[in-house]
Amino acid sequence: MEAENNTYHVLMIDDDENLCGVVSDFMGAYGLEVQYALDGNDGLQMALSSAFDAILLDMMLPDIDGLTILKQLRAKAPKLPVIIISAQTDVSDKIVGLEMGADDYVPKTFAPRELLARLRAVLRRSRTSAEDMVEEESCDGETVVIHGLMLDSTRMQADLNGKTLDLSTIEFQLLYRMASHPGRVFSRDQLISDIFGREYCIFDRSVDMHISSLRRKLGDSPRTPSYLRTVRGSGYMFMK
Repeated sequence: MEAENNTYHVLMIDDDENLCGVVSDFMGAYGLEVQYALDGNDGLQMALSSAFDAILLDMMLPDIDGLTILKQLRAKAPKLPVIIISAQTDVSDKIVGLEMGADDYVPKTFAPRELLARLRAVLRRSRTSAEDMVEEESCDGETVVIHGLMLDSTRMQADLNGKTLDLSTIEFQLLYRMASHPGRVFSRDQLISDIFGREYCIFDRSVDMHISSLRRKLGDSPRTPSYLRTVRGSGYMFMK
């Protein structure tokens, strides 16, 4: 959602008041207005009752855990961008967050400039409509049908054998991009450029985690894939 006067309104839900103040001041210098809630219940109420452009969500809150908040946000505001910020750095924690619909996952402690870059990227993605994607891939049409999958870019909806998949915006865009070109190998850098619209750190594994989440939702095995194949040393490919 494009905010009036080009000012984005961001809600940070975190019980660390000092961190909230640092983030709010830093983002404010770059034209982003950050409000914050120091407990989960207040944060959830604010997120659902006010018009925010993105949410920064801590996982470990004193009254309600971040994943519960994320689940409710996805049920009631499925297109609202959410970035998880957490001291939990295990890959499994990141995968769970992304599978539940988070748009990105930033481990603590982070550099404010990195968080700004990721937040800007999420905001850019939220402005990118399905029609924009179709225009860029005009040769592909609005709907891709392959291997029991139907990907409707107008509604951002993916159906597998008649059953709707619960995909995040990024997951849908990744799947649509690759399924539009079956048999073509996409490098991580290509997918980062096409989908994320930003320069990720070379060590960033967000693409890999989103692919892992997609495989789980598709019921696809990385060893004997029917949909998404890993091409060692090259990237990923949607099977012909």
